[in-house]
Amino acid sequence: MVNIFLTVSSLLKNSSEKPTTMTRKMFLAEDTSYNLYTMYKGFWHESCINNVTYAAQMSHDHILKLIGCCLETPIAILVFEYVQHGTLWDRILGAPQTHFEPLLLKRRLKDAVDAANALAYLHFGFPRPIVFRDFKTSHILFSEENVVKLFDFSLSISIPEGETHITDTVMGTYGHLAPQYVTTCDFSEKLDVYSFGAFLSELLTGRGILDLVRDAHDLVYPFNEYLKNYFEDNRFTEIVDPIIVQDLSCTEKEQQLHASAQLTFECLNESPIDRPTMVDVARRLRQICCSLSCN
Repeated sequence: MVNIFLTVSSLLKNSSEKPTTMTRKMFLAEDTSYNLYTMYKGFWHESCINNVTYAAQMSHDHILKLIGCCLETPIAILVFEYVQHGTLWDRILGAPQTHFEPLLLKRRLKDAVDAANALAYLHFGFPRPIVFRDFKTSHILFSEENVVKLFDFSLSISIPEGETHITDTVMGTYGHLAPQYVTTCDFSEKLDVYSFGAFLSELLTGRGILDLVRDAHDLVYPFNEYLKNYFEDNRFTEIVDPIIVQDLSCTEKEQQLHASAQLTFECLNESPIDRPTMVDVARRLRQICCSLSCN
């Protein structure tokens, strides 16, 4: 079983579909299930090349494995290992009628550790650090064994040798982008750390980042200060996902929640220098996970 990603360019020149629209189809053929993703011409061919370039270098348990590709056909075809158990977005923020079981804090932290390890690998596992640049819950898939798989290197970029940052056009998802990147176009791997902070915000609150940012703007607060105010006023459980709150059955779970929130604020620091590295983030998340002795 495999996943096949198709990027449509010349075949849709006369299509009435809006550019950048993405559709997903499934079909069965010879007892093999395929996921077909068609990315219309607004998702230019270069993004497919970029995806292949980086995905082909990956060798990590929590990064979706590229099996093969064909770029010579009218439709560029990317073949990945088979996964068909939804994204983390589906499980945390999807519609209530989804068939996924509610995720308690312990499971969310485990998934966060695995995702943090994948980003740390990108930042420190290569001679030139790789910035994922579009890290979010919808870019985390689950295997049949519920193993986290990071995917989609369409916007990824490497820091030039001998440099500590890079300047490039602003790309990514609103709400997940660090403020200084949006205003200066300069960024380093610490951009992913900020995105990870936004990711943790969604994990802990069960709300989409755009909803949180919108609430912060309505109160004329920077996003990270908006969350921190709840924490410092001992009202953080008011904004935490009710599924997590209902499971706070012991002091250690409350301590886990507070430690996770504190790490979230550090990742969302407006100054890249003051954000932790992803290695530090992964280490601290592991410590938080191991701190629980009650059920």
